[in-house]
Amino acid sequence: QDVPLLVPEVNPEHLALLDIQRRARGWSGGIVCNPNCTTAVLAMALAPLERRFGISRAFIATMQAVSGAGYPGVPSLDALGNVLPFIRGEEEKVEAEVVKILGRLAGETVAPAALVASAMCHRVPVIDGHSEAVSLELRGQPSVESVRSALEGWRGVPQ
Repeated sequence: QDVPLLVPEVNPEHLALLDIQRRARGWSGGIVCNPNCTTAVLAMALAPLERRFGISRAFIATMQAVSGAGYPGVPSLDALGNVLPFIRGEEEKVEAEVVKILGRLAGETVAPAALVASAMCHRVPVIDGHSEAVSLELRGQPSVESVRSALEGWRGVPQ
C-alpha cells in the first residue's frame, strides 16, 4: 500500500508514500515501482481525461509484440502467423495498475480512481512495439471538442 506505482508525468504526488515507508520501516531509502509497459502508456493518455472529466469505464485491448514475452530470435517464430489471445496475469495487472496510477493520494495511501477497467491482452507476431485500442465512458458526456482540448492542453509535471 505504501509503494508508489509511478508514471512521473501523471502521479508524482504519489512519491509522498516514500515518507510513509521510511517512517514505518525505519529506512533511509525507499521502494518505487514502475508499471507494466502497456499501463504506462495508457496512463499517459487517460490522465488528462480522468483529471478533467472523470472516467467511468475503460475497455482496453492490447496487442503486444513477441519481444515483450522475452522471445528473441528463433523462439519468437512460434508466434508467426498466430495471435495468442491471452497473456497470463497481464489483464489483471493492467486493470489494477491503471486505477492505482490515476488514483489520488489520500492520507497515507492511494485512493484508486473510481473507474472500472477491463483489459484483454494479446500477443501478436510483430517483433517490437505494443498497440492499444481503448474505449472510454467519460463522466458528463463531454463534447468531442472538449475531449480534444483536454488531450491537447495537458502537460505532465516537468521532471
